[in-house]
Amino acid sequence: MRTVAVTKIGSLRDPDESTRGRVGVVDFPEQPLGPEDVRIRVAYAAICGSDPHLAEGFFGTDVPIGLGHELSGVVEALGERAIRNGLRVGDRVAGNFLRFCGTCRPCQEGRQQFCENIQEYNRPGMAETVTWHESQVYKLPDSVSLLKGCLLEPTSVAVRIADKTSIKVGDRVAICGGGPIGQLALQVLKMHGATSLTLIEPIADRREMGLRHGAEHVIDPVAEDQRARADAITGGRGYDVVVDASGSPRAVRGLLDIAAKGGTVVYGAMYPETFEMPLNLSDYLYLKELTLTGVFVSPYAFPRALQILPHLDVDELTRAVFPLESAVEAFEAHVSGEHPKVVIRCNELEAVSS
Repeated sequence: MRTVAVTKIGSLRDPDESTRGRVGVVDFPEQPLGPEDVRIRVAYAAICGSDPHLAEGFFGTDVPIGLGHELSGVVEALGERAIRNGLRVGDRVAGNFLRFCGTCRPCQEGRQQFCENIQEYNRPGMAETVTWHESQVYKLPDSVSLLKGCLLEPTSVAVRIADKTSIKVGDRVAICGGGPIGQLALQVLKMHGATSLTLIEPIADRREMGLRHGAEHVIDPVAEDQRARADAITGGRGYDVVVDASGSPRAVRGLLDIAAKGGTVVYGAMYPETFEMPLNLSDYLYLKELTLTGVFVSPYAFPRALQILPHLDVDELTRAVFPLESAVEAFEAHVSGEHPKVVIRCNELEAVSS
């Protein structure tokens, strides 16, 4: 089974070819179909911003490391007991790449994101097929194409970010980072009644994209005084909710300064393992009483992400599509930043998606 995988550990952005990480298409054995499993013929798998971190060895260095967790496809086979959620062969689906065990203490306490067995189950989806447990699989609405459906997982992240903000209608909101998660979070928080909705992003095209999808203001943190602009937009009060979707160590510290007193700052990205952010507890936690939190994965968010996906405008996130055999070029395009999102077509299943 052809699968996109990390074949050499190293940064995909390393200018030195001899030490640069590599991605390629390799043969993996097809996963066994258990009695409660669903085999999916993958249509599309989108590249996530976290995928280059896997090439850097964030989750281990034993290559090849299979990639792909943002995917859609068609049900190809069902285990004999995989019928409890109404799935049928031929259904168009997407899903959650994580299988929560349901039996460990965190799962029993309603904290699936801390499942003690979460790392025991890794089935890469940037492949011809993937076999998942039925609990991971969701049937797509008829109005959602397979191409759009591959964004169910990142949409679930935007939903979880909204959960962590505890946003109230009318809250002033700023989002740092105009990549896919930032753009999706912008649309989701707009649905929640965000006001003074501001996208902070150094790339002009992504700022313009944010304005097309609900941002009232944009800030270029390189060319503008971010704090002064934030004060002007909020009347000096700051933002009630601040979300980082950039993962940039250069960006995250300054977000505390634009948060309102009593505000919430959500660090909703993946950060370098060794990065430590200085934090003045007296200024930010004592005097401003900020709530700081983060996002790991998105349990309990998929059913709601499925509900809102038909209402999101994601066309600009699904324009760059590469065939599976061109996965190397797809990752080069992703790393270049030329496109807001890059998608890999794993099988020609468009007729099913129409």
